[in-house]
Amino acid sequence: MPEQNPLAPLDPAQPTGPTGPTDPVEPVETVGPSSPLDLAEGDPFGPHNLPYGVFTRPGHGYPERRGGVRLGEFVLDAGAAAAALGSPYVSLLAQPTLNPLLAAGRTAWSDVRRALTAWVTVPAHREVVEPLLHPLSEVTLHLPFEVADYVDFYSSENHARNVGRIFRPDAADSLTPNWKHLPIGYHGRSGTVVVSGTDVVRPCGQRKAPADPAPVFGPSVRLDIEAEVAFVVGVPSGMGTSVALSDFREHVFGLSLLNDWSARDLQAWEYVPLGPFLGKSFATSVSAWITPLEALDAARVAPPERTHPLLPYLDDSAESAADEPGGYDLRISVAINGHVVSRPPFSTMYWTAAQQLAHMTVNGASLRTGDLYASGTVSGPGESERGSLLELTWNGRDPLDLPDGKRTFLEDGDVVTLSAWAPGPGGTKVGLGEVTGRIRPAA
Repeated sequence: MPEQNPLAPLDPAQPTGPTGPTDPVEPVETVGPSSPLDLAEGDPFGPHNLPYGVFTRPGHGYPERRGGVRLGEFVLDAGAAAAALGSPYVSLLAQPTLNPLLAAGRTAWSDVRRALTAWVTVPAHREVVEPLLHPLSEVTLHLPFEVADYVDFYSSENHARNVGRIFRPDAADSLTPNWKHLPIGYHGRSGTVVVSGTDVVRPCGQRKAPADPAPVFGPSVRLDIEAEVAFVVGVPSGMGTSVALSDFREHVFGLSLLNDWSARDLQAWEYVPLGPFLGKSFATSVSAWITPLEALDAARVAPPERTHPLLPYLDDSAESAADEPGGYDLRISVAINGHVVSRPPFSTMYWTAAQQLAHMTVNGASLRTGDLYASGTVSGPGESERGSLLELTWNGRDPLDLPDGKRTFLEDGDVVTLSAWAPGPGGTKVGLGEVTGRIRPAA
């Protein structure tokens, strides 16, 4: 299929799939359901999904944060439901953060998920559960867990090659020599991870264009996005030990969308020789909802073909499909001010989340409950599948035509929204919680 012009509207008639444009999750129209438990057919947030979050309900007697589970356009007070139904999982669900549930481990995750599914599907529970479902329009969503450490990877070959072609156009190979041998990453700043809907203040810092005689200080003029997928660690590991590929699911609870906001001008001046610093640390936005890995079993796919032999701790060729989760077929949509500019396919990522976790711990670095690690920018092979403005505009050379004007990089007031869905069981769709953020002027 020929590549598309990223400035042209994406054709919804084109086939969907890992290498083609796909539709974002659209709200499902409901016609007066008699109960929040009566979802419209095909709702991407049905009982097959059940992502976790944390909410308050100001003005309705819910001033304290509490764990919740999304069902359609409602959130279930999971702790209250557990208490009302005499569940042994009250201590995990009736908390102001998801960290206790994350730390409980895979057996508890599966047991809790089975219980929640029964609570929202078994008619005998309806009378108890219905009053504990609250409209999303009446709640405030919060960062669902306490972030411990944050690591960001660089695992899309399409993205890495695009960046190489932009900044090293004369190089014999657009990839760095190490790229096919290990998942490249850096340690970020966990304290500036924020929940979707949080405004992002344009960062200030030093920048220096190649022709400038000296650096200057001021607001970033090349503010960018990076459409990514984040993985949330539940079970910790000991310092001095490593996590094998086959143990990925013993440690990782779920995933969510993530926007790694990037000040490209600050980044370009500061990153040699130690990599990203102030150009990345001012804000990282994550979804308010964590989708458990069990909800995504139908979306598992094989990663791209390996073109270089891998060292044993990264070699996933010998792992069985049951033990090695491989890649995930997530269909991402990137919109600026409501206008879709890209649809990056996560299934094209060269390095998997299991390989990233194995590499992150192979030196003996320990995991903590609440560790967050991100995939790096998700980009597909087509021009309309690039996950950053750096690529979509080819470093500002080819501006995007939006209904409200041209864009090379983000302007104050711009609202960026990432949404996504994945194939679910029986032909359903699993919706991922969106990530949105508005750019505010520099302080």
